[in-house]
Amino acid sequence: MTVTAAVMPGPNEPIELREFADPVLEDGSILLQTIASEVCGTDVHLQQGRLDGVPYPIIPGHVSVGRILEMRNLTQDALGNELAIGDTVTFYDVHEICNSCYYCTIARQPNRCPSRRVYGITYSASDGLLGGLSQQIYLKPGVRVLKLPDEIDSDDLIGGGCGLFTGFAAVERSDLQMGDVVIVQGSGPVGLCAAAFASMRGAAIVIVIGAPKTRLDLALTLGADIVLSIEDKTTQCRLEKVNDITNGRGADVIIEASGNPNALPEGFSLLRDGGIYVIAGHFTDAGSCTINPHIDINCKHADVRGQWGTDFHHVASALRMLGKHNKQFPFRDIIGSRYKLKDAQKALDDVAALRVTKAIIDPN
Repeated sequence: MTVTAAVMPGPNEPIELREFADPVLEDGSILLQTIASEVCGTDVHLQQGRLDGVPYPIIPGHVSVGRILEMRNLTQDALGNELAIGDTVTFYDVHEICNSCYYCTIARQPNRCPSRRVYGITYSASDGLLGGLSQQIYLKPGVRVLKLPDEIDSDDLIGGGCGLFTGFAAVERSDLQMGDVVIVQGSGPVGLCAAAFASMRGAAIVIVIGAPKTRLDLALTLGADIVLSIEDKTTQCRLEKVNDITNGRGADVIIEASGNPNALPEGFSLLRDGGIYVIAGHFTDAGSCTINPHIDINCKHADVRGQWGTDFHHVASALRMLGKHNKQFPFRDIIGSRYKLKDAQKALDDVAALRVTKAIIDPN
């Protein structure tokens, strides 16, 4: 028997459907039937060739939900929950960190480990079913699997997708304090999820800057108190609005989740003296921008932090928060459209054109 998967042959090449042999399970491995896999902005960037070190052809899809079809000598997930055939699970897409290099052992930053591999990004299609845009996903021994809590289903998780975990990581990185005024730049999945987690963490006011209106309306259901459009408001108008809200000080915390270099000069102008600026939206190289080190950073005494990728604890903790708050913060509403596997290229095109907020592939 064979398994059908969507393959990205190379930069600027259309998605192809290819057949793969059923995997032979190793000891400690799991085979999933894919329930849903997201198409996110990173997948668009992968097709555009904007990420280095990608071993094309690949099976894209790095955040997925699946149902256990088979497993070999495993009885528990990464947190000790009992596993059984038929259980619905997700998994941490980063794999094969060495646990012995400087970044793993001293810096405690395993997302910087030079040996790390990522499902749907740095595994070649020749390595097997190691991406989510496939009827089945093979979880190699050591992949950290998490059983979905009873309180949520696959749509609750996949609605946020990788934005759920990245948004959580960005808020954690910000050291946001209860009562802070927070600005989130960007109203895509990362920005929407960051707004929700900022609200959960106790922000007094959450402001989301973005577009289009449909995404800003969604932000208001996911923790935003105020939304500011980049389509009908100028930078000066947004600055005046933020100054009105903060008595001229600016925001305590700003989370950049747009992936647009032009957001950064505006972000610095909206940040209060001594505020914290987390840049989380630039996972790939989208270009440069001009800032003034004296005015924007040093004189402002700004604390600027990057957040690249996620660690396992972000995934596990975000999942716990989702189980508690999913009714108050309906992440499933981020899902814009569902696609069959054969329509994976259309899903990528729709995400690139901002026609949908979150595109979901249902391979079966």
